Parts: sequence; C-alpha cells; structure tokens
Amino acid sequence: MSQKPGLTIQKAVTMIKPWLFPLGVACLYAAGFLLAPENTEKALGKSGTIFRQLGFPLCLCLVMMVVLNRFLSPKTITRLLGKGSGIKGLVISSLAGILSMSPVYAWYPMLKTMKDKGAANFHLANFIGSRSVKPVLLPVLVGYLGWRFAGLFVLACLAGSFMTAGLVSLVCSESSSR
Repeated sequence: MSQKPGLTIQKAVTMIKPWLFPLGVACLYAAGFLLAPENTEKALGKSGTIFRQLGFPLCLCLVMMVVLNRFLSPKTITRLLGKGSGIKGLVISSLAGILSMSPVYAWYPMLKTMKDKGAANFHLANFIGSRSVKPVLLPVLVGYLGWRFAGLFVLACLAGSFMTAGLVSLVCSESSSR
C-alpha cells in the first residue's frame, strides 16, 4: 500500500513548528488585551521599541554573516584569527571589537560563524572584551575626566580584555568547544 502524496502529520508538524513561539506570543497578547488592555498596550509598545532597536543591528549582523560566508574561506579566517595568528590576530580582533556598534548579543551569530570557520576562542573573547572601549565616547571621557584618566582607562580595558581572552582560551580549549 503506497502512501498518498498529501500532507502527513510529520510534514504538518514540521511546517507549524517554527510558528509555535510567535503564535504563543500572539495568544498571550490577545489574552492580555482581554484582561488588562491598558497594560498590554504599554507592553506591546515597549516590545515594538525593542524590536526597532534590535532590527538594524541584527540585519547588519546578518549581512556581515552573508559576506563572511561568501567571501572569507575557513582558511582565511584561520590565517587571520586562528590559533597561530599571533599579534596580527590580536590587533584585528581588538580593533574589530572597538569599532563594533550595537548590543553585543547582535554579534553572537557572526562570532559563531567565525568560530565554525576556524577563529580561535582567544580572538572571539578578545573581540567581546574590546567592545568596552567606545571611540565615540572617548571625547566625552576626556572632557570630563582628562587625558590621563582616559588613556589609562582604555589601556586597562584592553589589558583586561587580553587577560580575559587568555583565560577563556585556556579553559575552553579549541577541541572541547561545545
């Protein structure tokens, strides 16, 4: 007896599964509108604000992931940010971290892609740690607290990032990365 080409239960579950969370959230908002419309409207407004704030960084990260996947081979990533990349990898990961904008969690998917392509844990951790230095805010820091404070602060942030990256690299060996 052959199976009909129609919709099977397994196919239906596979099609519905990605929509379970959004549908669940929509149901919760609908229930909220019935029980407390004013509070639900405020919550929906705050959710919209968060979505608008995250929309651009997540899209930017997605574009960067596509570019990474399209133009950078695992061999290139390993050469630039792999375990043996030396001072060059440290400089690249530090500068990339300093120049990156938006919330750090928007960068996690891209960092995962880079890790899968051969980037070392050290450089990924250094990227995340180097994000504490914000070039846009340096003039304000200098204006309020002076050059000496600002310079020492930046150097301490970068040194702390370097030490944290070293610790992460030691504890999370490349072979036991999951």
